[in-house]
Amino acid sequence: MNFELKTLDLTAAASLKNDVLIVLVSAAFKPARDTVSGLIAQARKSGDLDATPAKILSLWRADGVAAGRVLLVSTGEGHARQVRQAVTAAVASLKSAAPKSLTLWMEEASEQRLHAATQAVADTSYVYTATKPTAKANLLKRVVLGLPTVSQTKAAKSDFDHACALVAGVALAKEWGNRPANHATPSMLAKVAQTLGKKPRLRCEVLGPDQIHKLGMGSFAAVAQGSREPMRFIVLHYNGAAKSVAPTVLVGKGITFDTGGISIKPAAGMDEMKFDMCGAASVLGTFEALAQLQPAINVVGLIPTCENMPGGQALKPGDVVTSMSGQTIEVLNTDAEGRLILCDALTYAKRFKPCAVIDIATLTGACVVSLGHVRSGLFSASDELAHALQAAGEAALDPCWRLPLDDEYAEALKSNFADVANVGGRDGGAITAAKFLQRFAKDYPWAHLDIAGSAWKSGAAKGATGRPVGLLLHYLLGTEHKRQPKPTAVEPKSATRRRAPTRLA
Repeated sequence: MNFELKTLDLTAAASLKNDVLIVLVSAAFKPARDTVSGLIAQARKSGDLDATPAKILSLWRADGVAAGRVLLVSTGEGHARQVRQAVTAAVASLKSAAPKSLTLWMEEASEQRLHAATQAVADTSYVYTATKPTAKANLLKRVVLGLPTVSQTKAAKSDFDHACALVAGVALAKEWGNRPANHATPSMLAKVAQTLGKKPRLRCEVLGPDQIHKLGMGSFAAVAQGSREPMRFIVLHYNGAAKSVAPTVLVGKGITFDTGGISIKPAAGMDEMKFDMCGAASVLGTFEALAQLQPAINVVGLIPTCENMPGGQALKPGDVVTSMSGQTIEVLNTDAEGRLILCDALTYAKRFKPCAVIDIATLTGACVVSLGHVRSGLFSASDELAHALQAAGEAALDPCWRLPLDDEYAEALKSNFADVANVGGRDGGAITAAKFLQRFAKDYPWAHLDIAGSAWKSGAAKGATGRPVGLLLHYLLGTEHKRQPKPTAVEPKSATRRRAPTRLA
């Protein structure tokens, strides 16, 4: 899907030959004397278009408009969330028409509105086809985003680039989150990372079982030992700043399928455990966006990836394993495996002398109970890092909520047979999971994002969301000037056109 940014007043938008013209109309919109303004004025007068967000008036072959269809869509007060709601409703209403091109006209475009509009178009028109040959692929190939004045278009160029890169990153995260486990094995994830590693300023290393064992990652290896699929440890580097600039490290949980191991999960809903690698997918998506934007920062991505299976060699409840840090862990529940692979990755992260480490994981059902499916859980002992991540989430419309890390919660993880137990009971389960990870992240500023409630949707809308790519990208771009006073980022070849792929083969 190609997104283009153009200067279009309503007269120019009406003359542009696309299949559909979508006009976003806020309560503050003042009609001029052009054809489309006249339609809006008549619709308001007749009561067919009020200020209710996402209210749609559809017109067919309107006089003076080149597009076959015109959708007048209310955005209420015009806030970003209302823009997202309006564009989602408008594009969803076009699914049966299957347009190949559309023009989306906005009165004004803040960064949030641009991101909300472009992401809503991409999300709503997304169609999963990788293992479903009967699915009708998305035909929408061209989206023109029109702004009324040259000054608005110039001011929006940087935000537009960011929005297009975000669309591409979220698309990659969604695509690999949605793939069934037999089409998204650890080896396959490694190949995706290696493809990313060929892009400018990116580099990829993939470590296999022998190298992982040599590193002493006994906790990670223990989770993988019940599966015939070989584990992989993926290391991605994005180098956009001087070597002296400390990197941010992103650690993504990559359990490509989670049966629960010997502590096996109930059959109902277990198919959704293909989404247990969405933390890894979000890291891959973030690197896709970084490759497009080329910011002057350094970022490292670490992805421990394997399956959690109940084979004859599988980890058993009561087993004690030794982590890369040297700490021993009593495994009381093999379904608490995500923290067992992450803890070794957090120890590995120390070698990069990072300015911050953020792990992203579909870690606990307890977080879903606490926060539902709206906000991701955020844990950090660093107020500065926590505040920055929370602010990034709000700005990106990808919100999180900070939960406590009081030392008293760690009492539940005490073990008679090892340095620490891997679970601490039902009470405060999301917090005790974070407390477990905190033991392995004491050498740098660290944050943990529990995305169990936000990484995918169930029911009729079942599928990966691509979160929290938006939050991560917004946070990382916010560190550019802070870490690098004189940016040396490579300017994109075109500030007004970006390709946002919806699939990676």
